[in-house]
Amino acid sequence: MQRILKERDRLLRRAVQAAGLTGSATALACLLVPGGIEGNPRLAATVLILLLAAAQYLLGSTGALRWVVLIVLCGEGIILLVGFASHPGAPQNLIEVSVIGMVATAPMSAVAAVLITSPRRLLLLGFFFVLTISTVAVVTINTPDQLILLVLTVAMWFTFTLASWWIAQSVPRVMHRIAAIGRAHRAERHASELEAQRRQDARLLHDTVLATLTLLAHSGVGVSPAALQKQAGDDARLLRQLRLGGLPTPTRSGVYALEPASVLALGYTLEAVRARFERLGLTVNWHGSGQVQLHSNVLDSFLLALSECLENVRRHAGVDHADVTITDDDTTVRAMVTDTGVGFDLGQVGSERLGVAESVIARLRDVGGNARLFSSPGAGTTVVLEVPK
Repeated sequence: MQRILKERDRLLRRAVQAAGLTGSATALACLLVPGGIEGNPRLAATVLILLLAAAQYLLGSTGALRWVVLIVLCGEGIILLVGFASHPGAPQNLIEVSVIGMVATAPMSAVAAVLITSPRRLLLLGFFFVLTISTVAVVTINTPDQLILLVLTVAMWFTFTLASWWIAQSVPRVMHRIAAIGRAHRAERHASELEAQRRQDARLLHDTVLATLTLLAHSGVGVSPAALQKQAGDDARLLRQLRLGGLPTPTRSGVYALEPASVLALGYTLEAVRARFERLGLTVNWHGSGQVQLHSNVLDSFLLALSECLENVRRHAGVDHADVTITDDDTTVRAMVTDTGVGFDLGQVGSERLGVAESVIARLRDVGGNARLFSSPGAGTTVVLEVPK
């Protein structure tokens, strides 16, 4: 709240400074018009206008009340000097009326912008307003344009007061709304981060612990005891590291570790995938590119999605082998996983199944890739995985 009030006061001070200096410059230009005011009154009024401009500049920089008082005193002195520059009782000429009107309406009324922020300052504003109107009325009593001059002076004082009051009320509201928008943005970002973390956790659980539990539920059919023991050990080590606060980063398919990776070659990691599924009883026939460079995060997602496809073949296709064809061009690396198993109806896959939706499609889309699935009952399944280089 304190910061909002400081911003409000700074804006009001700048308004006083801009309006006051503009009015002072205009009054000085009128004062220096030849044939208007001559002699000592002209020189004294010029000095007071310069002092008035200096006080307005300092008021805009500091906001101290002493500069408000100095502005009003200088303005009163200019009005009295110019108003009585003519012979006593004689009406003022056009130049004199212009100088009086300009000083009373712009430089002096602009102080209203810094006097509407507290009840004590409002009382001071009312006193300065009455003083200015009274002085203008006295010095222009014999001037035919007195009524117009008084109306303009009152109008400018009220205009500056209302405009300043509106700014003083609007700035806190705007700042509160900006703060509310910022809080809403932070809440939305936090919710998005939580959702992304939830999805990552679901993928991690699906690809590791749930896969091992599924093997155990089926008594490890088709998997050697040593392979099952190694996979369970990997899962236990991962869970222990997560409990200690580590963040999982996969460095090769099917295994999560807590050390970072840089740019890796695809050929160095496909062998790990093949070896893992050989242990699990699935023969993988590789075709195509042998060495393709991918950034570590893209490689991780690519190999984990590929491993999930092979895991689905091992668990659901009803065959003991699959073919993986790796191709690449200037921008994209592709893997086509094909089996000749039982296949399935794509329309019958429930939304609650994480295997394809999260561990394959969503995982690749997170790194700018894509996945396409083709299958029908009795005709096997083909999955095309694509990631950017």
